[in-house]
Parts: sequence; C-alpha cells; structure tokens
Amino acid sequence: MTIFEKIIAREIPADIVLEKENLIAFRDVNPQAPVHVLIVPKRVVPRLLDAKSGDRELLGDLLLAAAEVAKKLDLKSGFRVVTFSDSDR
Repeated sequence: MTIFEKIIAREIPADIVLEKENLIAFRDVNPQAPVHVLIVPKRVVPRLLDAKSGDRELLGDLLLAAAEVAKKLDLKSGFRVVTFSDSDR
C-alpha cells in the first residue's frame, strides 16, 4: 500500500482540504511552498503513461479539484499545478 492509499484509508492522518468520491486533497507534511496541497485519485493510476481513455473523467476531476481547492484557500493571486508520475512501478 502506498502512503497515499494509507491516507485515503485513514491509516495515516492528514490535513484534508477537499474530498470527493474519486479524489482526496490534503496539505503536504513537507511543503515546498507556502501553500502546498496534494490532490490524488482514490483509484490508482500508477503513471500518466498508463492512463487509458476510461481515466479521462478522473484526470479532468483532478484539475477541477485544483481550482476548487484554490478558491477554498483564497489563492487569488493564482496557483501552480504540478503533475507527478511514479516511474518506479
């Protein structure tokens, strides 16, 4: 089980900012910016290279969640979205 799966299963505590049926957003415990929120899907998509057409809605929901989190946290000056794809799987 990955650390993200453990957070989703509530085996590891997290400061959850947003949760939906298919994703969860929480503050990073080692932030690299003043506001650093991770948004992860509840269904594992190991790498973007492995994404299928059936993942289209989930991937779109992740981006829409970024905008929702930004509004919720009042990030009026903008925000940055960084994607990470685990190449070790």
